Amino acid sequence: MKELTSKQRAYLKSLASTLDPIFQIGKASLTPEVTGAIEESFNTRELIKVAVLKNCMDDPRAIAEAVAARTHSQVVHVIGKKIVLYKPNRDNPKIVLPL
Repeated sequence: MKELTSKQRAYLKSLASTLDPIFQIGKASLTPEVTGAIEESFNTRELIKVAVLKNCMDDPRAIAEAVAARTHSQVVHVIGKKIVLYKPNRDNPKIVLPL
């Protein structure tokens, strides 16, 4: 998957600003179950927001990179304890990125 341009990243950030986190990562940090659930959610969504709870001692940036590597997605941005991930749908993409 090719790297996102700054224009594409900005567009995805604007779309993600209205999203609520659909996953929370707590003190158990990144478990295979959480990773599997995130990967499964990419079947219906292309853009996902994840919240890292205060009781999680791991770095949100490191968690974002690990999730992206395991789910073959891309990190749009990490701000505070919120992570936004993007993975285009191969068959029927809903989000059209600017060039």
